[in-house]
Amino acid sequence: MHMADALLSVPVGVTFWGISGAAAGYASSKLKKELKEEKTIPLMGVAGAFVFALQMVNFAIPGTGSSGHFAGGFLLALLLGRHAAFLVMSSVLLVQVLFFADGGLLALGCNIFNMAFIPSYIVYPLFKNIIDKNESKAAIWSGAFLSLWLGAVMISMQTGISGIAELPFSKMLLLMLGIHLLIAVFEGAITVGSYMFIKRYSLQAELNSEKGELKPYFGIFSVSLIIAAVVSLFASSKPDGLEWSVYNIMGRASEPHSLTGQFHNLLGTLQNKIAFLPDYSFAGGSGQWGTSVSGIVGAVIVIILASSLGYIIRKANKN
Repeated sequence: MHMADALLSVPVGVTFWGISGAAAGYASSKLKKELKEEKTIPLMGVAGAFVFALQMVNFAIPGTGSSGHFAGGFLLALLLGRHAAFLVMSSVLLVQVLFFADGGLLALGCNIFNMAFIPSYIVYPLFKNIIDKNESKAAIWSGAFLSLWLGAVMISMQTGISGIAELPFSKMLLLMLGIHLLIAVFEGAITVGSYMFIKRYSLQAELNSEKGELKPYFGIFSVSLIIAAVVSLFASSKPDGLEWSVYNIMGRASEPHSLTGQFHNLLGTLQNKIAFLPDYSFAGGSGQWGTSVSGIVGAVIVIILASSLGYIIRKANKN
């Protein structure tokens, strides 16, 4: 579901950079007032690493020739609240685009809006009350399903507004909604299972908070490392839902011709210089060791970035 730069015009990409940047400022200011409990900070880190790890595991969608991967924005909102969830998911996406060239630099604002803003600020408030009351698995599943589906709609709109001639809006929307209807079923199921697993360990952390014990968080992080380093090796190599939709419209497995190709090429060159493990593999090769190393390195960077962000915001609140 990570958009590439070739799907966007410069004005659309820059506009969503601005929107997502403003949302990040808003989330930081609100979280500064709410982030009072120190145990929230390690949870931000391990939850971010967990989502990063699961996103590496593409699963095949039977009968379609496509695959999907977990998004995780709604899961983060359930665990952390909307403001922390937005910032943690944004951190995950930032790590992916800078170090692994997953998603485009120009498209980062769109990806943050689609995968962080929508589940945190649009969908989560719709289900918050019912989930807080009885932790309804049906409500959790529905929230995750809707988050992914609305993200697919938004991708189609962003591509359509960009005016990419090879991707007519009506065809793009129809294919995106169809394939993500199936992917969203898995998104909901994975969210329910992951929420119950992490919630169990989080409760243990709360019980041990007076002793300063962080062992439950190490358990979550250990599972994240196993997923990122081992389970990711069995991920489907089929194109994900977004790629599948684009390829079916164009009739070929390649990106569309950009309206501003020179600028996009410049960003692509810059991104390739920054990313030290592009496509989650070693430069010049795509062996399994590269995937495992990428998973471990990425999970560690995410936990450091997300936890540091929480610490900085909490410290700013004290000053």
